[in-house]
Amino acid sequence: MMKNQSRQYIMNIKGSMVFAIIYMFSLGLFAQEQPRQITLFTNVQVFDGRSDKLVKADVLVEGNLIKQISKEPLMVMQTDNVTIIDGGGKTLMPGLTDTHAHLAYTTIDQMSMITGHASYGYVRATVDAKEMLMRGVTSVRDMGGNVFGLKRAIDEGLIPGPRIYPSGALICQTAGHFDFRFGNENPMLYGGGLPDWQYQGHAYLADGVDQVLTAVRENLKRGASQIKLAAGGGYASPADPLLGNQYTYNEIKAAVETAGDWGTYVTVHSYHPSAINRAIDAGIKDVGHGQLLDKATLERMAKEGIFLSTQPFTVCNEPQLDDFSNAKLAMVCEGTERVYKMIKDIPTLKVTYGTDMFFLPREEAAKQIQQMERLSGWFKPVEILRMATSTAGELLALSGEMRNPYQEGTLGTVSEGGYADLLLVEGNPLEDLGAVTNTDNIKMIMKDGKIYKNTLQ
Repeated sequence: MMKNQSRQYIMNIKGSMVFAIIYMFSLGLFAQEQPRQITLFTNVQVFDGRSDKLVKADVLVEGNLIKQISKEPLMVMQTDNVTIIDGGGKTLMPGLTDTHAHLAYTTIDQMSMITGHASYGYVRATVDAKEMLMRGVTSVRDMGGNVFGLKRAIDEGLIPGPRIYPSGALICQTAGHFDFRFGNENPMLYGGGLPDWQYQGHAYLADGVDQVLTAVRENLKRGASQIKLAAGGGYASPADPLLGNQYTYNEIKAAVETAGDWGTYVTVHSYHPSAINRAIDAGIKDVGHGQLLDKATLERMAKEGIFLSTQPFTVCNEPQLDDFSNAKLAMVCEGTERVYKMIKDIPTLKVTYGTDMFFLPREEAAKQIQQMERLSGWFKPVEILRMATSTAGELLALSGEMRNPYQEGTLGTVSEGGYADLLLVEGNPLEDLGAVTNTDNIKMIMKDGKIYKNTLQ
């Protein structure tokens, strides 16, 4: 009897071990690790995102990161996981960043966003995301709109698109920049319903410190990497004066402190000194427009390390806007030249490139990178490219360790340990912006180590 019990005990142990081995194989614990994809760029001129000179080098990408940059030829063993790209003397440079995007409603018309089906907007956003990536935009800071699902789908590789640093719902006061209610719609406090665009999570109307705190925390809960407040009037909004201040100091301060508790920062929509100085007093780290700023405020921003994420608004009338909005746009447009002239005299001010495209026809949105050429009257090509590469990367990093969704590498430069978000372009972009703004000259687009466009072959 004892012998039979021992035999049964041994069999049970063997059965358990077999089951454990099968289980571990199912988890992949004994699976052979797949070799990482390696891409070697040879015979390229490198613009690193900062320098005003190109450097001939070989660049080795391993997985999704830049492993090595060498002025001496690099050698790799040719295997199935290795791709060698002879750049033929073309320029290898960082992918571009648009620091003021609205992917939730880039090309949808305003009425469709306000009154249409949400699913239609999401489908358009997937198309817009792919088209941005194929223009060489490998990262965006989204400055208002529900793009959390879009970001997840891109990160999971379901659809192509740029990296997204989402703000979530733009937070504004009643009658503020993003209050797009019709004139006969009451606020909820006075018997009105929840506007559809607020229900979809594109914007939150929040009045008072308590509501601002709730809106900020809700965005952070959903995955915001930074918080966006409307601190002043806007040209596209239907009710507010352009030069009006929006949000009190205490409301802005509450948002700043709450974002700070999560290790990140607040950026604001505003154009003029009064609103922007109030926001800086409250602790914001980035100004989202600023076309009507004065030199004293710009100098203050430079001294305190506040970023200016402005846009080259040089078109002073837009057909989709009414007369009230176009009158405000004209003021912003006239201020564009003044502010860029002042920026040239303040070299320590950190300025990024953004477009603020929304409610546009697709053919207009396609000019996202061509808008860089509008800056040529004030800046050298290398200065413009820094705005869209290395300086933009510094801005994205402000999201901090707790909120930065992409922490494995750095962004905005061609540097060892950086993400392999790269463009290979025909010509020298430091001499001719057309090497980048003419998308036919972008011969290859890589994001996260994966090639999305390659016309070299």
